[in-house]
Formats: sequence, structure tokens, C-alpha cells
Amino acid sequence: MMNFNTKVIHGGQHHESATGSVNVPVFLTSTFAQKSPGVHSGYEYSRAANPTRQALEDSLASIENGARGLAFGSGLAAIDCVLKLLNPGDEVVAVDDLYGGTYRMFTRLFEKYQLKFTFVNFDDVSKIADVITDKTKLIWVETPTNPLMKLVDIKAVVEMAKGKDILVAVDNTFATPYIQRPIDLGADIVMHSATKYLGGHSDVIAGALIAKDAELGEKLHFIQFASGGILGPHDSYLVLRGIKTLALRMQRHSDNGLAVAKYLETHPAVDRVIYPGLESHPQYELAKSQMREPGGMVSFTFKSGKKEDAVKFLEKVRVFTLAESLGGVESLANHPALMTHASIPADKREELGITDDLVRLSVGIEDAEDLIADLERAFS
Repeated sequence: MMNFNTKVIHGGQHHESATGSVNVPVFLTSTFAQKSPGVHSGYEYSRAANPTRQALEDSLASIENGARGLAFGSGLAAIDCVLKLLNPGDEVVAVDDLYGGTYRMFTRLFEKYQLKFTFVNFDDVSKIADVITDKTKLIWVETPTNPLMKLVDIKAVVEMAKGKDILVAVDNTFATPYIQRPIDLGADIVMHSATKYLGGHSDVIAGALIAKDAELGEKLHFIQFASGGILGPHDSYLVLRGIKTLALRMQRHSDNGLAVAKYLETHPAVDRVIYPGLESHPQYELAKSQMREPGGMVSFTFKSGKKEDAVKFLEKVRVFTLAESLGGVESLANHPALMTHASIPADKREELGITDDLVRLSVGIEDAEDLIADLERAFS
């Protein structure tokens, strides 16, 4: 019954039994000695289980209030695992404003294995009902979405799927369990690109799944074991270390994100600021009910509507770093159409609203005054 700030440090964790080490050791071993054939301490081969990865997976389950956590070599490896729960002919309903890598995996990899993907604007949850069939087995949610910061009412989606043998999976990368816990809202699976806020220091590539119940967790673990997309022990240690400061960092990310968003909203060169913590966000009330804080991700467009203005701005930032990814302690700036979402066809980006003048900011934990001064210089 720990509170969250305690869970990130102690949840599911134990001192190492042999030495009493407070920090989990990095078990750099591929295999484990057995006392007799098939008689062992719970560890046989590190693809199946490794004590360092196990410590991370137990922490993941704890902070998301799930039954089983699993750690993968990347966020996409985690998504790959979820899709392998499905069979040819099954259908997936997904939010339309997806991370580009997720969209690429859905459309260019798994469609050829006879999975059908339907992309829907989840602003109106009733639209999901219009496309659900008896073959629908998974609803894939991102909230907030990447990069347009749309919110999805998780409870409403879960209610829509109830009694239909449909799994609800939520990409919780942008929010993290500090801000939003989808399993508490009824979701079956939570996914993270742990590269981002969970790791938090831009020094690891990792992914995570958390299952609501043990039976589903065991199915996902079998796929993880059989497919081999595991996270190595050293990277597991780095993510576990990052989780210990997650609450502190996410509060700072959110405070700075709100300060930056308010600054952008008053700038004469800016047309639209998209941030769940602003009253101008069309789903501001949903954000208040579903999210503890608005987070550190901010997107905006230029009044000119010109790609050249966005590119010029991004070339001039100095405290912000022009780079892909997000969620590290340092602030990053990104041009989705040319970078993270370039794999989405141009006509599809235009349909979604990922315009050529859209800039996405991952607001870090620096002093907000320095971040705003940097943005002001870049606009000049």
C-alpha cells in the first residue's frame, strides 16, 4: 500500500540476498549453475530471466499497479510482443495520431501477416464502435498522442470494449505512471518506450509492458522468451536507476512544460500551442480528470505556416537540443514531419494535422527562465 514516491524506490524491490547489497547488482551472465538437471534457483538462462531484469520488471509492475512487468530491448520490441498475441485475420483499432514507428510497424510489417489496422480519431469515442467487428481483438491507445497531444478517455474506451473479448493497450510513454495509470482506469496492457521518461537520461534504449493480470502477463512473457527481444542486464540497471527519480523529474518536467507553454501562447510568432495543461486545449477537462500533471511535452505551430520558419527556429536553439527522442533531463526540440514522423506518408500527416511548421518540444528539468530565454533567441 505504498504511495507513488515510495514505490519508485521500494516497490517490488529487495536487497540482494547473498550480500545485502542495497542496489541490485548487474548480473552479467548468460547462464546459471544448476544443482541437478532441472533443479535451480529460479534462473536457468538469461533470455528467460535475469535477476537484474527481474528487479526492473518487478518495479514496472509495482509503479503501474499491474500483475506482471516485462522489459524489452526497445519500445517497438514491446509493441511487437503485444501484436504477437493476435492471429491472422484479427483486427486492431488504433488512435490515428500515432508515433511514426508504431504506424510503420502496424502498416509495413504486420499487415502482411493478415492483421487489419483501422485508424480512428479517438476524440469522439463513439467512432470506435462504428469500426469494431467480431474480428476486433485489440484497441491501441496513445494518450497524450505523439505529436499532437490529443487525449483519449481511457475509461470510455475500456467501457466500449467491455464484454467483447477485446484487449485495450495504452502507450503511456508521454504521461508515465506518475501522471496517469491506465490499468487503474481498466486497461489490460500498458506499454512504455522506457528510453524516454522511465530511463530519463538519454543513455539507454528500452521498452516495457505491464499486464493487468497474471494470465495475460504469462502469455506476454512466453512471447518475450520465444522471440528474444529482451533487455540486457546493464540497460535494465539504468532504467531501474532512472525510475527511482521518476516522481521528482516528472514534477519538474510538468512545471517547466507549463511555463514554456504559457510563454509560447503569448508569442506573436506562434499560432497554436498544444499542451494539456492549458485551458485552450480542447480536452483540458479530461486532462484534469485523468492526469495528475500535464507533463513535459509541448507542440506548437507558426502563424506563418511555413516550414522554413520552423527549421530556422530549430537551427537556432542552444539550450534545447535539436534531436529525436524525448523524456531526458535535457530539453530537446524536434520537427516531426522531417524527423520522428517522416515514415508517415505526407498526405496522411496533412490529414492528421502534422503540418510542416509543427515543432515538438520535450521540456527538460533545467531552469525554466533559461529555457524561455533560449526560445526567445531562437524566435529572433
